[in-house]
Amino acid sequence: MAKKKNLDFAVDQFVVYPAHGVGKIVDIIEQEVAGIEMELYDIAFEKDKMKLKVPTEKAILHGLRGLSDANVVAKCLTTLKGRARVKRAMWSRRAQEYEQKINSGDLISIAEVVRDLHRNDEQREQSYSERQLYEAALERLTREVAAVKAVDEMEAQSEIDAVLSSRVVPVPAAPAT
Repeated sequence: MAKKKNLDFAVDQFVVYPAHGVGKIVDIIEQEVAGIEMELYDIAFEKDKMKLKVPTEKAILHGLRGLSDANVVAKCLTTLKGRARVKRAMWSRRAQEYEQKINSGDLISIAEVVRDLHRNDEQREQSYSERQLYEAALERLTREVAAVKAVDEMEAQSEIDAVLSSRVVPVPAAPAT
């Protein structure tokens, strides 16, 4: 006699897995793993053409969460309007911190990375690694904003771009000669 388990998430629900971003639960399956019968969330990350199976009992422990609510998204957009906070630490240390924020799955932290690494046309160019981190954070942010607002990613991207363009960023003065 199988007992009904209390599941945190349902089929067709969008969820966020910290290391991969927004995915959709396509099924809840029973599977034998190492001789133990387990119940797993089958999560599809369509954009990445990837599937992930997470044990239902350990989903929350692994950081799986539902989408952020509209208030968190609004707070993220406010965060994007703020002034970039770039520490004077070595780039390798900052890059590590940015990577941790992106993989934390916390939408506010991801917005901070986007804010800090965003460059306007007048500002110096980004290095390859800066651009990679910026694009990863921007993609995660865009996907979750799109899912929360039930719009396509292009619309969410346009909204984020508008917020980033509207912020006042001081242009560095030309060096004295």
